[in-house]
Amino acid sequence: MHRVKLALAAALVFVSGAAAQNRPAFSDVTRQFISVDAPVVVLQHVRLIDGTGGPVTENQTIVIDNTTIRSVGPDSSASIPAGAHVMDLTGRTVIPGLIGMHDHTHYAITGPSVFKPGLPLIWAVPTPTTARLYLANGVTSVRPAGTWEPDTDINTKREIDAGNMPGPTIYVTGPFLDGSTHAWSDNMYQNHVLSGPEDATREVNFWIDQGVMNFKAYQGVTRAELAAMVKAAHARGAKIEIHPCAVDWPEIIAIGADSIEHGILWDTEFTPGRQPDVCPPRRETEAAIAKLDVQSKPVQDLIHDLVQHHIAVTSALPTYYPAPGLPIQPGVLRVLSQDALNNFLTSHTLQGENTNTPAAQMRAAVYRTEVKFEQAFVKAGGQLMGGPDPGQGGSLQGFEDLQELELLVDSDEFSPAEAVRIYSHNGAEWLGVANKVGTIQAGMQADLVVVKGDPSRNIKDVENTEIVFKGGVGFDPQKLLQSIQGLVGII
Repeated sequence: MHRVKLALAAALVFVSGAAAQNRPAFSDVTRQFISVDAPVVVLQHVRLIDGTGGPVTENQTIVIDNTTIRSVGPDSSASIPAGAHVMDLTGRTVIPGLIGMHDHTHYAITGPSVFKPGLPLIWAVPTPTTARLYLANGVTSVRPAGTWEPDTDINTKREIDAGNMPGPTIYVTGPFLDGSTHAWSDNMYQNHVLSGPEDATREVNFWIDQGVMNFKAYQGVTRAELAAMVKAAHARGAKIEIHPCAVDWPEIIAIGADSIEHGILWDTEFTPGRQPDVCPPRRETEAAIAKLDVQSKPVQDLIHDLVQHHIAVTSALPTYYPAPGLPIQPGVLRVLSQDALNNFLTSHTLQGENTNTPAAQMRAAVYRTEVKFEQAFVKAGGQLMGGPDPGQGGSLQGFEDLQELELLVDSDEFSPAEAVRIYSHNGAEWLGVANKVGTIQAGMQADLVVVKGDPSRNIKDVENTEIVFKGGVGFDPQKLLQSIQGLVGII
């Protein structure tokens, strides 16, 4: 028996040492935000929402061995390794690190909320602050779903992975690949406007050579350009997400893109008089979606085809929430730069809270359709993912992700466990890393969020983030947010 114990201890030391080699050597900049850093960490007496969608479990113990979850189970049967850093987390809930699947790194210096006629629509990319916003709010992995500066995201990812700056794991997406028919012509100051299918193929291959494995087809892309993107990407193991408009959903399904962004709100197939490869006026599409019957045969057939072809859909409920809009989170007001804050508050006041205008009523009807669609899509076995499209006004990285998670429960009526699965496992599965992150199980990477309270009873408790573990290292959310007060919109 003594020899068995020695052998087991040696094996555990070996596992711990091997895992430790995968940890980055954190810089002084990053280390100032770390609150928990020990070879073995034990989280005792926690409530667990594990990301599988299964039942919430009470009185659980999680053992973290360097970067990896060694074990998960009831307190009563937990084995506590000698010398471990033990944390009594009574009254806390642990969920997987969130995986934002439409989580931009930019912030609009001049964007729709502050747009001035005659000036170009310009978006800045302040990744140092947005990276901290994500991590502080429990978002440990992001797919930006399009960027105007791929090199900035590539460099930021490298610095985060090396431990030189705090932030989430970034699954870099290529530039916005747009078509010349895009109705929002001002965006073309920064979008790459494709000249045809050959250009689409060149762009995809160029960025794959730089290590990019996800690509965003934007609203003006034609069927031929999208088909070229999909063919080039799939030939090299990369994926395509699309913000539809000129190409409708049945065309996207036939071509074989991998995910559709923003839900059915942007499906133009129901827009009267729609022409192939042309973006119809947005208001006409909204009017068609507002009166769409999700239980009708055309929509049910559409859902069936999406599921059969394994095409995921990314929800972005906060972006389209009806007037008067979601509550402004106090943390948002603290981190915005003065100019960004002034612009946001001015535009927010001008929008007002009148829910009786035709525009407000249209927005509410469109939102109701989206909620019903998401419910039906998930019920049919569809892969719904979370990502709120943050980056302008009061829509900030991380904060908006938590609001999206809350709306999946409050509007879509998913259980908290189902909503967490949508925002963790489903994204990991699409990214091809579900064997590594997205759920809390033995052998998985220790990307975990400790929140005070019980989100299984009150989903808003997810806002009470106390510790964010990424790769087994615990970060202090409050220190991360304090470090960027008054800076978002500048750097």
